[in-house]
Amino acid sequence: MYKKINDSEDESNCKFQTRIISSAFPKPDVYGAINEPIYRNAAFEYPDSQSIEEAFKFRTDVYTYSRIINPTVTNLEEKIRRAANAEGVLALASGMAAISNVFISICYAGCNIVSSPHLFGNTFSFFKSTLASFGVEMRFVDVRNPDEVVAAVDDNTVAFFCEVLSNPHIEIADLPLLSELLHNKNVPLIIDTTVIPWCGFDARKAGVDIEVVSTTKYISGGATSIGGAIIDYDVFDWTKNKKLGAIPVKPSGMSLLMFKLRAEIARNIGACMSPDTAYLQSVGMETLQLRYEKMSATAYNIALHLSQHPKVQYVHYPKLDCSPFKALSDKLFKGNPGAMFSINLESKQACYRFMDSLKIIRRATNLFDNKTLVIHPESTIYGSFPPDLKRLIGIEDNLLRFSAGLEDEADIIADIENGLQSA
Repeated sequence: MYKKINDSEDESNCKFQTRIISSAFPKPDVYGAINEPIYRNAAFEYPDSQSIEEAFKFRTDVYTYSRIINPTVTNLEEKIRRAANAEGVLALASGMAAISNVFISICYAGCNIVSSPHLFGNTFSFFKSTLASFGVEMRFVDVRNPDEVVAAVDDNTVAFFCEVLSNPHIEIADLPLLSELLHNKNVPLIIDTTVIPWCGFDARKAGVDIEVVSTTKYISGGATSIGGAIIDYDVFDWTKNKKLGAIPVKPSGMSLLMFKLRAEIARNIGACMSPDTAYLQSVGMETLQLRYEKMSATAYNIALHLSQHPKVQYVHYPKLDCSPFKALSDKLFKGNPGAMFSINLESKQACYRFMDSLKIIRRATNLFDNKTLVIHPESTIYGSFPPDLKRLIGIEDNLLRFSAGLEDEADIIADIENGLQSA
């Protein structure tokens, strides 16, 4: 009734877009639907008592309760797994749910996390405030200096964390080098890869152990829904983690981290992805590469245009020759560093005048909507942060962050030119 690519076949011959679109359902649909149906129900029925016991003990692949596992969500997880060439995927309610679930799984009182301070606002707040209240120490380092990163690591370091391309700073770490240095000290490399999807970045090849992603962005396809995902490459030995290494039952078929997440943390915290969200994002994934390439090309052309504009102090985009991260960007992202870029204008007031003059570009948070977006990070995402933390994070009040959309490139540039005249 339908053709599928299954795990027994050689998927390496299939290109990225084919792997996503040809991804088979977890189980064949009884009616032969091309898109996985939305299973909105909460519970699932079993033929007998023994069957339900086996299901709740993870001995079968049947479904139990939608807070724990759901067929529509499993379908999205499988698409992401194939796209990333990963071993395990857990879909959750948001990108922040993905980050919090991972670190709650591996952290304990007295441990520490080594990280760049150049992080998205809520991620920084989660580390600096939420985890700190449970006795977790943050050690912020310059990720451009591998010696500084390694010097911050000790026996209680549970992970090194950074963003694959920092938001909104556009900073890139040498991930393959850091991976080698960290693995020599039994420390996993956990990366937020929201801003560069799998068609633009091979995390496994770069030595990444765990990815966290806000699926709200590129994956959802037009900002249709909020979601997140944890991607596990099952290459790190989690028995080296003091918390996970103490698990008495060693799972089969998944890593210790994924077992901890699915058997305890994710189900207890309850930040599950809804089946409706999973359906929307499964459909969105099918156009992921097309949108990414179009948006990225537009972002580069706009950044190149603005880099020569007299009213723009600086353009942050790693494909530009003036960027200190160009060589790393070309190496890691195949010369295509995505659709996010930032610019510095003369002042905060100039940024506001610019934004208020825009007619096409939307003043809004979020990234990688089909619409081009702009935001002033210092007054919004980091607006509640005190001045000392803003300085630590490196947020300037004359910085604007853009996300290139799918409008005609010439119209976006014309709108920006009009805004710069006002600025």
